[in-house]
Amino acid sequence: MMGKCRYSPLWQKNPKYNWVGPVPGNDREVYCRICRKAFKLATMGLTALDSHMRSNKHVVMSKCCQQQGPIGHFCVPSGSSGVTPATDSTVAASATTTAATTSTAVVNRLASTSHQQPMNLQSFCGSTPTLRSEVIWVLKTMTDHHSYTSNMDIGDVFKTMFPDSQIASTFTCGKDKTSYIVNFGLAPFITTKLTEQINKSPCFTIMFDESLNKTTKNKQLDLHIRFWENDMVQSRYFGSEFMGHSKAEDLMKHFKECVRNLNMRQMLSVSMDGPSVNWRFFEMLQQEHAEQFAGAQLVMVGSCGLHTLHNAFKLGFVNWQMDKFLRALHTIFHNVPARREDFSKLTKSDDFALPFCGHRWIENLPVAERAYTIWPNIKKYVDSVEKKQLPNPGTSSFDTIQQATKDPLIPANCNFSWPYPELSHLFSQNLTPLQMVRLPVTDKQSWVHAKAVDIGIGAEAVIKELQRQCRSVGELTILQFRQDCIEGLSKSLKKIQEKSPLCFPAVRQLSCLNPAMMKSHPESCQEKMRCLVRKFLQDNQLAGSYAADDFVIQQFDSFLTQSATNQDVINFNPASDRLDTFLHSHTSQVYPELWAFCQKLLVLSHGQATVERGFSINKQVQVCNIQEDTVVAHRLVCDFVVRHGGVAKVPITQELLTLAAGARSKYRLHLESAKKKTEKEAQGQKRLAIEKELEELKKKKKKAIQEVSERLLLDADKLAEEAESIRSHEAQSSNRGPARPTNARGREAASEKHGGRDLKFALKVIK
Repeated sequence: MMGKCRYSPLWQKNPKYNWVGPVPGNDREVYCRICRKAFKLATMGLTALDSHMRSNKHVVMSKCCQQQGPIGHFCVPSGSSGVTPATDSTVAASATTTAATTSTAVVNRLASTSHQQPMNLQSFCGSTPTLRSEVIWVLKTMTDHHSYTSNMDIGDVFKTMFPDSQIASTFTCGKDKTSYIVNFGLAPFITTKLTEQINKSPCFTIMFDESLNKTTKNKQLDLHIRFWENDMVQSRYFGSEFMGHSKAEDLMKHFKECVRNLNMRQMLSVSMDGPSVNWRFFEMLQQEHAEQFAGAQLVMVGSCGLHTLHNAFKLGFVNWQMDKFLRALHTIFHNVPARREDFSKLTKSDDFALPFCGHRWIENLPVAERAYTIWPNIKKYVDSVEKKQLPNPGTSSFDTIQQATKDPLIPANCNFSWPYPELSHLFSQNLTPLQMVRLPVTDKQSWVHAKAVDIGIGAEAVIKELQRQCRSVGELTILQFRQDCIEGLSKSLKKIQEKSPLCFPAVRQLSCLNPAMMKSHPESCQEKMRCLVRKFLQDNQLAGSYAADDFVIQQFDSFLTQSATNQDVINFNPASDRLDTFLHSHTSQVYPELWAFCQKLLVLSHGQATVERGFSINKQVQVCNIQEDTVVAHRLVCDFVVRHGGVAKVPITQELLTLAAGARSKYRLHLESAKKKTEKEAQGQKRLAIEKELEELKKKKKKAIQEVSERLLLDADKLAEEAESIRSHEAQSSNRGPARPTNARGREAASEKHGGRDLKFALKVIK
C-alpha cells in the first residue's frame, strides 16, 4: 500500500541486499551497515534500497570494504600462545558473519595468504616498510622545497622503475597523501617532541622576528627557542604566527598564542631586534611575567648587535647618499637586455653592478668594491649617452648616475663607506667593554686633525690619483672629505654605543666564562661572576637564599684555581671548540651548583642570526596558494631534518609511523570540520543579511508612516482652512456680521491626535 512499506527480514537473505539491517523500534526505516546510516522506506520499498545502492557514498564505501579483511583473522584465540594461521573454514565462517564488510575476492585472498605467514593489523592495513619509505620520501620532498603536485603519480613512477620491489608495488604517496602526512602526521609529532624537550630544559630563551610573507600577504612572526638538550645549547624553530597589524598589543597576543604550551616560568630572556615596538612589547611582557611568577624579571641583554651595526653604518654616511647611488648602478642595467648589450659593446666588459641591500649595510662591501671597479666604464657609458652615441634611458637611475659623474670623490667614497679597518683598529686597543661604551666619540676636542685621520690605504691612493689627474680637486676639497670621514665615524660609533648590547651589565660580565679570560685575568672573572649572581638574585632567577648562592661563587673560584694548570683550558680554541660542551665536561660533575648557573648564562641569546637564516627558508617554502598552517609545517619538518643532519639520519620511530598512519583520519576530520565551519559561516551571513533586510524594511515602514502622517496633517490643515473660509463666506452672505479669523484654531485642531470638530470634518472629506 502507498506509504505503508515496512522492513522485511527476508531482504537479508538476498545477496544483493546483504548490507541491510533493521532499525530497532522503527520498521519504516532500514539501516545500511556499510554507510552506517538509516534511511526511510517511505512508499518506495525495494526501490529505496536500489536507489541507496547507486548513491556515491555507498559506492565508495563498498569499494573500501572490498579491500578490508574480516577482523577475525587478526584475533588470537583465548588460550593460544601465538597467532594461529586462519583456515579455510574460519575464513568461510567469518565471511558469512561479515558479508556486509567484505567480498568473496577478499576472502579468497586471505585464505590463499593465510598459510604463508601470520597476519596482523599493522601488516594488513599498512606495511611498515612501505609506510617508512613514504615518510622518508615526504621528508625529502619537504627539505628540497618541492611542491605537493611534484609527487603526482609518483607511485606509478616507482613501480615502473622498480618492478621487482614489493615496497614499490605498494608505494602510494601522491599530492594529497604528502599533504596530510606533513600537516597531520609529521608536524604534530615534531611539535609535541620539541615542546617536551623545551619543558624539560632548566631554562630557555625565545628569539623572534617578523617579515612579510608575500604569498599569504601577512606578516609572519617566527619564533625560535634556545634551550639545553643533553650537554649543549640548541636553537630550534618552534612556530609562526601570522598577523596584519604589528603593534605591541598584537605582538603580545600572537606571542602568547604560539608559546601557550610552554612552561613560561623557565623563560629566562627574549631576543629581538631594535624597533621601538619591540621594546614596548618587552615592557608589557616583563610586567606580565613579574605578575605571574612572583616578581621574576627577564634578563635584558639588549637587541641584536648585528642589526645595530647595520643601522650604525647606514646612519654614519647618509649625507653621501651611497645607498641611492649603488641602487641606481644596479637598477639601470637590471632586466634591460638592450642597455646591457650597449654597455658590453662599448666597454668590452660584462661586469655589472651587484644588487644593493638597504637593511644589511655591512654585507654591501662587495657591492661597493664592484662599483669602484666598474666606475670608469660607467663614466664612459654616460659620456656616450650625452654625446647621443647611445640612447638616453630617461630614468631616475640614469639621472642619479649622471649627477654622480660630476663628483670626483665617488671612488673615494666607495672605499671609505665601509670602514672596517678603522673600527677594527679602534676595537683592537686595550679598552674594556665599559670603556668602549663610555668613549667620548662625539667630543670634537678629542678628535684628531683632519689631515692626520687614517682613511685607509684604498681611499688615500684614490685621493693621490685624483690630485695628480684632476687639478679641480684641491686641498680644501680633500680636507672637507677627511672631515666628513671623521664625522661619519663619530655618528656610527655613537649609534653603536647607544644600541649595543654592551650597554647592559649582564652582557659585559659574561666574559668571565671565556677560558682565555680565566687564564689571563682570574681576579676580574671572579668579580664579574659575583655581579652576575647578584643580578640573577635580584631578578628572582635563582632559587634559594644568598647563602646557597655563595656556593656558586666558591665553586667558580675553585674552578679558576684549577684552570690555571688545566691544559684543556689553556688549549681551548673558540673557532673549533664549543664552550657549552667544554664547561659541561669540566663542571657538571664536580661543581653542580656552578654548572646549573652556567646553563642559565649560556642559554642567553647573542644575536638574531638563527631567525634571520629562517627568512631564507621562508622564501624557499613559499609557493602559490600555500596556507599558513602549511608554511609552519614545512618549517618544522625542515628544521627537524637539519637537526639530525639529513634525511638519511632522521630516526623513523614507531611513534612517528603511527602518527603518519593516522594522518588520513585526521585529515578527513579536518575537512569535515572546515565544511561545517563554512556552512555555519554561510548561515551566519545569511542570517545577518535577513536581519539587515528586516531592519531596512522597518526603517522604510517607519519613514513611510511618518511621511503619510505628515501629509495627512498638512491636508487636514489645508481642508480646515478651506472649511473656515467657506463658513466665513456663508456668514457674510447671510448678513451675520464679519467672522473672526479661525486659521489658528484650525491649525490647533488639526494637530490634535484624537478629537476636534474641524479635524473630524477634514477626515470625513479625506475619506
